Amino acid sequence: MDTPIEELTFEAALKELEGIVSRLESGDAPLDQAIALYERGDKLRRRCDDRLTAAQARIEAIRTDSEGRAVGTQPFAAG
Repeated sequence: MDTPIEELTFEAALKELEGIVSRLESGDAPLDQAIALYERGDKLRRRCDDRLTAAQARIEAIRTDSEGRAVGTQPFAAG
């Protein structure tokens, strides 16, 4: 929980977020700690979302012609 969020990899941020969710679901954290955990969890969620959005923007779909031959690429369109 000491590593700045912007330095975490997607995998590390997701793992920490999962740990925070488990702690919050257990109900064992005092209120002040639960609030701090929630705030960090929200920042981690946004970090993961940003990383996924960036990865999605880099994915390219291969375009093919009528005979199935690759003719180029186009940006990935989520839908």
